[in-house]
Amino acid sequence: MVKTIAEINQKIASGDVCVVTAEDMSDIVDDIGAEKAAAEVDVVTTGTFGAMCSSGVFFNFGHSETPIKITKMFMNGVEAYSGVAAVDAYLGATQFSEKVGLKYGGAHVIEDLISGKEVEVAAYSYGTDCYPRKELTTTVTLNDLNQAVMVNPRNAYQRYDAATNGSKKILHTYMGELLPDCKNVTYSGAGILSPISNDSTYRTIGAGTKIFLGGAQGMIVGEGTQCSTAGGYATLMTTGNLKQMKKEYVNAASFSGYGTSLYLGLGIPIPILDAEMAKSTAVRDCDISVGIKDYSIGKRDRPVIRTATYEELKSGSVELYGKTVPTSPLSVFKTARKVAEELKDWIERGTFTLSAPVYPLPLKQTTKPMKETNKIPLVKDVMSGNIETVDVTKSVVDAAKIMRKNERNHLPVVADKKLAGIITSWDISKAVSENHLGTIEACMTKNVVTCGPNDLVDTAAKKMAENHISAMPVIDENRNVVGLITSEHISQLFSRGRNQ
Repeated sequence: MVKTIAEINQKIASGDVCVVTAEDMSDIVDDIGAEKAAAEVDVVTTGTFGAMCSSGVFFNFGHSETPIKITKMFMNGVEAYSGVAAVDAYLGATQFSEKVGLKYGGAHVIEDLISGKEVEVAAYSYGTDCYPRKELTTTVTLNDLNQAVMVNPRNAYQRYDAATNGSKKILHTYMGELLPDCKNVTYSGAGILSPISNDSTYRTIGAGTKIFLGGAQGMIVGEGTQCSTAGGYATLMTTGNLKQMKKEYVNAASFSGYGTSLYLGLGIPIPILDAEMAKSTAVRDCDISVGIKDYSIGKRDRPVIRTATYEELKSGSVELYGKTVPTSPLSVFKTARKVAEELKDWIERGTFTLSAPVYPLPLKQTTKPMKETNKIPLVKDVMSGNIETVDVTKSVVDAAKIMRKNERNHLPVVADKKLAGIITSWDISKAVSENHLGTIEACMTKNVVTCGPNDLVDTAAKKMAENHISAMPVIDENRNVVGLITSEHISQLFSRGRNQ
C-alpha cells in the first residue's frame, strides 16, 4: 500500500487519521507486519528532550525614540550578538553571564522570557548621524518584542555517543560529571522515540518539514551544522516562534565546570507512506547503538571503548573492562514521551498537518575537521623513541648501568614486556645510600603516570605539572613502552617556537 502526504492530510482534515507514537509502532509492526501496519497507521510521532547547546533566538526590539545602532548588547548581563541590524540581536543558549559566570547564560534568559519575566537590556553604540544615541538601558518582556524567532543551528542528533572517563580525576563536561577510572557512563538521546532514528534514510525529513519545537509548531530549515549523514550522525537546523513556546519544553540548564545549555522538546511526525516507512518506524532501543568514548582523551577523535545499545544504556548499567558500570541519561525520556503524545494529539485534533520536505537532507555527507594552520604537536612528534627498558627482575646496579650508557635519568621498568614501573637516578641514589642493591622492584615507582603517542604535548605537559614529575613513559594501547617524554623535550619545543 502506498499513500501520499496529501492523502494523509485529507484524513487529518476529516478526522479519520490513525496516529500512533514510535513506542507503539514497534509492537504494531511485530504483531501484524509492516504491510498491514502501513495500511492501518498514517502517522508515527516521535520526541526527544535533551540539552541542545546549538540553540538560540533572534530578537527585534523596535527603534527607540532617539534611534540607536546597537553594536554591543547585554540581556540580563549575557551578551547577545548585535552585528545583524540596528535593533536586531541573536542570543546563543551557551553564552554565559560576564557577572555571574557559568551558572547563568543565554538559555536562562530565553527561559525567563518564556516565563513572562522582565529582562534587563543594556545596549551600546558608537553613534552615527542617523543613529545618534550611544547608550540605552531598559527592561523588556517577551510581549514587548516585535519578533522572537528561535533558530537552532544544530538540533536532534540522529545518534549521540555515550561518555566515560579513564583518567584519575573527575571531569566536568557537556556530558555531565564523569567519575574517574570509568566509574560511570552518561548518555543522551531518546532511543526508540528519537526523531531521525525513526526515518534513518531521511525520506520524509528535510527542509520545510513541520515539527514540534518547544511546545509550538516549528519547521526544519535544513541540515544542521556538523551533519554527517554518511556516518549516521545527521543533525537538523530548526526554527520556531518563541512567543508560542511553553516553559515545560524549554528549560535552561547549567553543567558544572562546563557552562549553560538549553533543554528543548522536539518532535517530528513521520508519515507512513508504505511498508518500508512502517519498518523504519518500528526501530527499538536494541537496534540503536552508540559508542562509549573516553572523554579523558583531549582529542577530537576520542577512543571508543565499546559500543552499546540504548537497551543496555537504559538498563542502568553496562560492562566496561569486565566491571559493571552504572549509566545515567542526560535527556529526559518522560518528557520525550510527552512530546510525542502532544504531537499525536495535535494531529488527531486537526490542528497540525504534515508537510513534505522542500528538499531532502544531503546523503553521504561527511564532516571535515577544522583546518589548523598552527597545529599543536603530538607526543610522538617530540618524544624519544626506541628507548631501552629494564626488566623488573634486574638489580639496581643493572638499572644504573643502563642509565649511564644512555645518559638518561629515567628508565621504564617492564614485566613480560609490559610497563610495570619507572626508576629514576634519584631512586638509585637513594637505594645505594640505604645499601639496597637487590632487584629494582622494591625501589621503583609502580603507579606510573603515562601518556599515549597521539596525545597532545599540551596534555602531557599538564600531566607532568599536576603530578610534579619531569618525565613520562609513552605507551600504546597494550601498555608496550614506545617512548619517553621529558620536560626537556617540552622546553626544547617551546624554545624552537619562540625562535621561529
